[in-house]
Amino acid sequence: MHIVFHGHACFEIKTTAGNILIDPFLSGNPQADVKPEDLIDVAAVLVTHGHRDHLGDALSIARTTGATIISTAELAAYCRKQGASTHAMHIGGKFRFPFGTVKLTPAWHGSGIETENGMIYGGPACGFLLQLEGRWLYYAGDTGLFSDMELIGRRHPLEVAMLPIGDNYVMGPDDAVYAAQLIRAKYVIPMHYNTFPVIEQDVGEFLTMLQRKAPESRGVALVPGEFLEV
Repeated sequence: MHIVFHGHACFEIKTTAGNILIDPFLSGNPQADVKPEDLIDVAAVLVTHGHRDHLGDALSIARTTGATIISTAELAAYCRKQGASTHAMHIGGKFRFPFGTVKLTPAWHGSGIETENGMIYGGPACGFLLQLEGRWLYYAGDTGLFSDMELIGRRHPLEVAMLPIGDNYVMGPDDAVYAAQLIRAKYVIPMHYNTFPVIEQDVGEFLTMLQRKAPESRGVALVPGEFLEV
């Protein structure tokens, strides 16, 4: 399994059963290493919430490739009206797809969708717990720290956790390290930082703090285009 980072909070997870995208913010993303049209082999697009830096290019990619958008019921309904194939879920629910199992987790954040007529309701934000090729991955999404993260790590032997560290809109480095202590993943990939000035962080300091306070987790900071193989 290859976990490819495409900048900000976008990951492409390549498996033998199909490739999935998470929060494909590519157009207008100064970090992105690929364009939406470069992604042609996609089975599913997972979207945590409706903000433009996460919903991003999900609709255009889904319409072009035939991929299914997987998200909360409210956001899936919106995407379906825009002509995309969708699978609606909600927090706490799981479903087994051909490529693996997806379970929606809580995320403390908003989910408004920007339209030409203003912001519309997009349901709650979520994270994703994925079982792919026999391994568990946790994509926290945009969220603040919450104590129930411990339940995720307690019930699932996490191979990889993708955690935001940018602060201001999401967890900052201190809280992300504490989250890593709760979930106890083998690998921790920081995300959602340095895309814009307001979320600039020193990722080296985060990795040092993680090593000191959560030594059971290995921090892996990926540059857009790089991947972690697990």
